[in-house]
Amino acid sequence: MTSTLKTSTSAITERSVKRAEDADQLNRRADGTKRPWYSTAIARVVMIVLSLFFLLPLYWMISSSLKSNEELATFPPTLIPQSWDFSNFVKAVTAMPFLQFFANSAIITISVVILSVLSNFIIAYGFACIDWPGRNKVFYVVIATLFLPFPVTLIPMFDMWARLGAVNTLFPLIIPAAFGSAFYVFLLRQFLLQIPQDMLNAARVDGASEWTILWRLAFPTAKPALTTVAIFAAVGAWNDFMGPLIYLQDSRVQTLSIGLQTFRSVNAQDVQFNQLMAASFLVILPLLLLFFVFQRYFIRGITIGGFK
Repeated sequence: MTSTLKTSTSAITERSVKRAEDADQLNRRADGTKRPWYSTAIARVVMIVLSLFFLLPLYWMISSSLKSNEELATFPPTLIPQSWDFSNFVKAVTAMPFLQFFANSAIITISVVILSVLSNFIIAYGFACIDWPGRNKVFYVVIATLFLPFPVTLIPMFDMWARLGAVNTLFPLIIPAAFGSAFYVFLLRQFLLQIPQDMLNAARVDGASEWTILWRLAFPTAKPALTTVAIFAAVGAWNDFMGPLIYLQDSRVQTLSIGLQTFRSVNAQDVQFNQLMAASFLVILPLLLLFFVFQRYFIRGITIGGFK
């Protein structure tokens, strides 16, 4: 028990020292000199002010979801609800098959995240850590697909899935993630290029196969970039509107993005904006929690950390 406490205390101390070193590094210029205190203070004030502008729509959505119809109609509008009406969330959930839509969205999102992380990581490893003839040329072709407009592939893809009998199923929204994405491949490749080739060659000399190097060496190293890819894939799959609109025509397999539009169209004559805002907040809540839990890894993945 004592050794466990000592280990935990040592780990906490190491993390604190690392955070202090990172904070000190951020307060220094490129030449190593320390920035004046007021420059950091000004930068933080500017970021706080800008963040308030970005948070204003979210706050207005939450505030509107807690107001009554009478309070929503008042002018000038109130910033804080006079009477907090949490029943709007219950009405929003019961006004449509919310749990069924939520389950469909969750199945698609989880499947897309798993397939995106695995497929793009394997592809990026082949472009970054394995030397083979024509590697860079093929990579340029993959990157060129970023400039291919989505409507160009829309009709051929729908025709293919219709011939396979997969319309009104979740497969057209899940299976494409198993074949990689040019953006995710680029992001992971740039991160994997930071791995010293001497380390990979040493593992090969010791008899390790490429699969062993991929899963035992490269995969743990690329966790920040993989977390970034997972977050991007989750946001894209959860918020996808065009895909479910095209492929999912049966209400039993529709997602939350379609459900919100259905909720609004059904009540087109008398839109309950407080319930609509409540439903919208419930839709984006999982993404907010996902980002706050993994924000540290997300930032590290975006900055493409290197080796020291």
